[in-house]
Amino acid sequence: MTAELTSPVRLRATDAPDQPAPTEELADLYRGFEKELLVPLWTEIGDLMPPHPRSKAMPHRWEWRTLLTLADRAGHLVPVGRGGERRAIALANPSLGGKPYASPTLWAAIQYLMPGEDAPEHRHTQNAFRFVVEGEGVWTVVGRDPVPMRRGDFLPQAGWNWHAHHNAASRPMAWIDGLDIPFQYGTEAQFFEFGRDAISDEERVTPERSRSERLWGNPGLAPVSRLGRTPGTPLLRYRWEHTDRALQDQLELEAQGVDATLERGHAAVRFTNPTNGADVLPTIRAEFHRIARGADTAPRRETGSSVYQVFDGSGRVTVGDLSWTVTRGDLFVVPSWQPLSVTSEASASDSDSGALDLFRFSDAPIFEALNLSRTETEETH
Repeated sequence: MTAELTSPVRLRATDAPDQPAPTEELADLYRGFEKELLVPLWTEIGDLMPPHPRSKAMPHRWEWRTLLTLADRAGHLVPVGRGGERRAIALANPSLGGKPYASPTLWAAIQYLMPGEDAPEHRHTQNAFRFVVEGEGVWTVVGRDPVPMRRGDFLPQAGWNWHAHHNAASRPMAWIDGLDIPFQYGTEAQFFEFGRDAISDEERVTPERSRSERLWGNPGLAPVSRLGRTPGTPLLRYRWEHTDRALQDQLELEAQGVDATLERGHAAVRFTNPTNGADVLPTIRAEFHRIARGADTAPRRETGSSVYQVFDGSGRVTVGDLSWTVTRGDLFVVPSWQPLSVTSEASASDSDSGALDLFRFSDAPIFEALNLSRTETEETH
């Protein structure tokens, strides 16, 4: 018995060269293909093998001020608990059909926790991180290790680690979450598991340095007995003061002409795994960029997508044919093979330096592992 077709293949007319003229015999052949769920390559090659990547996503910007307003309203209306696990509001790219994806591989969201609230413990195979653009008072508990979250901190967490959050402050706090949900969903590889309903009293104690920092937060030093145990970084908090100093040192050395390899007016650092120097997560790369007052970057395109958040300063961002003014907290997405250029434009409300600080995460490790990474930069200004 032939199974009934619920989603029959639809063959499309093609304008490709060297195609046979329409005949009844050709139409009958195509009907045979459709009946047997077959699609000839010659009708699809233009979409399947274009001359360069054509992302389904489009460039887009989300204003932090608007996100905060909506998240605060949700904080007063929507509880945190087993019904939804997290009060996280995902960025939905306008050209991905309403899916909660910033890009075809990356998920980004604003998460909001009210004073005294706990986000319950769970774990999932998706690799994740938290980045704090403002505020403090929330502690994430990963593997029963309480880790403080403060402005500028980057907190990665490899997949399948138990984690929960609690707000010990008297004010709400927001941050951004980044995960590889779309990638794992598309490859049908994801797992999820509920944990404890409540963290212990011992985990509510908030030490200045977590266990992970005491083991892995000493520059250039690693505990020998722990090497090679995890697929992602074991360091759960990358402190802002270290990131800030590294960026400032780069710009000062560049200005002094000490290192000719540094890009003029543009400092960049990558968060790395202290066990091997690789990316912090198997599927996510995280970086921080500082563009000096009045400097700009040459248009650059690459395979794979990125999401940026403005940490401080203001400027002008151009992605493909779209351009926006961005300020603290704003987020924007750069789809695959869309050129990006950024100009730092200081305003009266910016920091003393006038620099534009950008946190960035991308799917670059996936593309590099598959030998699909490719970049192109236009001539500098």
